Amino acid sequence: MESSSKHPEFHHSKAYASAGVDVDLGDRVKKTVAEQVRSTYGPEVLGSGFFGGMYQLRRYDEPVLVSSVDGVGTKLKIASLVDKHDTVGADIVNHCVNDILCCGAEPLFFLDYIATGKLSPSRVESIVSGLVQACREVGCALIGGETAEMPGMYSEQEYDLVGFIAGVVERGSIIDGSDIVPGDIVLGLPSSGLHTNGYSLVRKVFDIDANPSCLGEFHSELGKSLGEELLQVHRCYYRELKPVLPLVKGIAHITGGGFEGNIPRILPDGLAARVRKDSWDVPPIFTLIWRNGGIEEAEMYRVFNMGIGATVVCSAEQATSIAETVTEARIIGEIAKPENGERVILA
Repeated sequence: MESSSKHPEFHHSKAYASAGVDVDLGDRVKKTVAEQVRSTYGPEVLGSGFFGGMYQLRRYDEPVLVSSVDGVGTKLKIASLVDKHDTVGADIVNHCVNDILCCGAEPLFFLDYIATGKLSPSRVESIVSGLVQACREVGCALIGGETAEMPGMYSEQEYDLVGFIAGVVERGSIIDGSDIVPGDIVLGLPSSGLHTNGYSLVRKVFDIDANPSCLGEFHSELGKSLGEELLQVHRCYYRELKPVLPLVKGIAHITGGGFEGNIPRILPDGLAARVRKDSWDVPPIFTLIWRNGGIEEAEMYRVFNMGIGATVVCSAEQATSIAETVTEARIIGEIAKPENGERVILA
C-alpha cells in the first residue's frame, strides 16, 4: 500500500476536500439548518437524522399513501443568475403538494435533495428557508434531506433541487375523476406566473444565458424586472381547496404540457374538456414571451399554464358553492364529448 506521506495534501479529512468535497463544511451546514427543519415537526415525527425519517400515521381508518417527486428544473438557472435562492425551495414544495392534492391527499412529510458543484452554506440555508416556510404553511414535516457536493458534475455555481412528498387520503375520499360526466363544470384557479415550467424556452426567447443582464431590466407591463417575475413562487392550492374537496370530482395541476398534457389525466375515456380561452385574462408575462419569441398560440398553451395553475371539475350544482369558498376560482369551461379525438378543446 502506498504511503500517504508521499502525498501530503491527502492527509485525513483534507484528502476529500482537496478533491472538491468538504465533509466538515457539509456537517456544519446541516447543523445550521437543523433548527429551521425541526420547526416543521409535529408529534407524528418520531425521528429524523437516522438512516431514514420516521412518521406515525394517525387519525385514519383506511389510509392510502400518495407520493410524488419532481424538480425545479432550469428555473434554478434564473435563481443562480439573480443570486436569489429563497424562493426555489417553496417552488418545489408547492409543486409537489399540488400534485398529491389532485388525489385529494393532505401532505404528511417532505424530503429534499440538493446537489451542487461547490457547497455554499449561505445558498443552502436560503434554499432550506424556502422549503421550511412552504412546509409550515401546509402543515407538512420536512423530515429529511440530502446535500451532495459533486465537483465535476456541476460547476461551482450550479445546483439541482429535487423534492419528494408523501401524503394521505382516506380510501373513500380519493379524487380520481371517475365520476366526471358531460355537463360538469371546469373551474380555473389563477397561477402566479410560470410556476416551474417552460424556463428552457424562456431562456432562449430572451437569450438569458448570453445576456443575463436582461433579468434586471424593468418591464412596465410586469410592474417589475424580468428576473423578479420569473422567480415568482409556484402557487400552492392546498389551503384554498381543502374545504371544498368533498364537492370536487377532479383536480388537474397545470404544469409541463399545459392544458393538453394534464387535464386528460383526470378524465374518463370518451370525455373531453372544452376550455374557453376568453374566460380569463392571460397575465402579461405570457404575452411578453409570446411577442418576443414569435411562438405559435397552440404551443404557448401546450408549454405554459397561461395564467391557470390548476383546474377543478365539479357538477354544475356545486360550482357556485365552490366559487363562493374559493373566491378566485372562475368558470373556464365544461366537460363534453371529444371533437376530432381532442381531449382538450381550446375554444
